[in-house]
Amino acid sequence: MSEQKLAAEVRTEFGKGYARRARMANLIPAVIYGHGADPIHVTLPAKATTLAVRTANALLSLDINGEGHLALVKDVQRDPIKQIIEHIDLLTVRQGEKVTVEIPVHVVGELAPGNVFNQELTTISLEAEATHLPEAVEVSIEGRAAGEHIHASDLVLPKGAVLLADADALVVNISEATETSDEEGTEETAGAASESAAE
Repeated sequence: MSEQKLAAEVRTEFGKGYARRARMANLIPAVIYGHGADPIHVTLPAKATTLAVRTANALLSLDINGEGHLALVKDVQRDPIKQIIEHIDLLTVRQGEKVTVEIPVHVVGELAPGNVFNQELTTISLEAEATHLPEAVEVSIEGRAAGEHIHASDLVLPKGAVLLADADALVVNISEATETSDEEGTEETAGAASESAAE
């Protein structure tokens, strides 16, 4: 995963009032923590930051008053209605440092005809190098049939990554497709309509 370069400004104001003013100025409040250092409170450019954090575990290269900081996005707080970013928590990282992350699991391929799959895990816990985090782990269901199960231990992990999740955790379950009877559905609909008419 390539790092996104952003200019950050140190902030000394806090609270909801300041956060509102910052957002009106197209800035996003953020805090950088980690390595036992005091947290650094900054603001980030809203548009560029919103684009940068579209992928999970985004790596940001921040320019803070001319000093470079590598940071991993750990948490993004959004407005529940407008979905605009209200605040971001960042974790300081170094080149070569290993970090624990939740990586999305993407299912690819086509099952054998007459089968369906259920994805039990949408993310998987890994330890990987902070500057080389995978965007996702792919699991292939190509040609698989009912009765097959894919566990965490079956996943092909990116080079250097270590599985932290339970190796026996079920990731994908494959079963036979079951057809719902059209006649049953029609009868239920007709019955409901009759009850409504009677009322």
